Amino acid sequence: MEQMANRRDWHDLPASVRAAVEHRTGAVSAAESVSGGRNSEMAVTLSTDSGRVFCKGITTDSPLARMHRNEVTVNPFLPGRLAPRLLWSIEMDGWLLLGFEHIPGRHADLSPGTADLPAVADVVDEIGRTAPPPASIAHRVMSAQWARAMEVETNLPPPGDADPWSLANADLLATWAARAPARMEGRRLIHSDLNPANILVSDTARVVDWAWWKTGAAWVDPAFLVIRLVAEGHDPGSAEEWARRFDGFAAASPDTLTAFSASVLRLWERKFAATPATNAARTWARYRVA
Repeated sequence: MEQMANRRDWHDLPASVRAAVEHRTGAVSAAESVSGGRNSEMAVTLSTDSGRVFCKGITTDSPLARMHRNEVTVNPFLPGRLAPRLLWSIEMDGWLLLGFEHIPGRHADLSPGTADLPAVADVVDEIGRTAPPPASIAHRVMSAQWARAMEVETNLPPPGDADPWSLANADLLATWAARAPARMEGRRLIHSDLNPANILVSDTARVVDWAWWKTGAAWVDPAFLVIRLVAEGHDPGSAEEWARRFDGFAAASPDTLTAFSASVLRLWERKFAATPATNAARTWARYRVA
């Protein structure tokens, strides 16, 4: 993942770009900035003549612009019960803006015993039933991307600020991590960033921020969720038990899950060393390699 983009306000946009948005929405009477998300320079909820719209955007010369184009590509293939609809996109005067259906909801609570977990399970099932864009439209293969990351990672020593357990077991983790990419092959839709901020819950759950979508094995998204569950207070065994409700995860071999847990830890300790998610990834990897 790239570093978080610097944030701008609605009024920081060129007047021509704001006019192009209002051509699609009607006059904007209010723009409420949204603090979450890593990939956008601007994220606002617009109150307009046609109702509320969620608008996110990036300058076109930013490396993160491709993340927004990924969302433009995948959104037509996502059912409305899974994700908000992309209403329009605008690329002009150095900006790329995406306008989405505004959906109510709060970030999912993944803590043990929460009432949100059934809705989260339903939306993960919905991802598993959704066909990805054809390869002729977009070719985003999880196993290939992970293989490139692992090739770089295995040629580097562990970061000096890695956890002592990770440093002591660096060779073992590297051996396991190198096995992960080949086990990720498949043609299922993968969100690949199912964290609580990307799951909005009201009477149902829907998933936002599809910038990192890929195609791959059916167990991948539930495995990422295991780490998020551990980060929210589940022990690794109960988190895995919850994930076994998904056929893909239940069918994954123990070695597959161990390889994946080691690979995530190797990557995240280098990129996000002190975060709760990385600590949870380490907890799961220790559980699996033991």
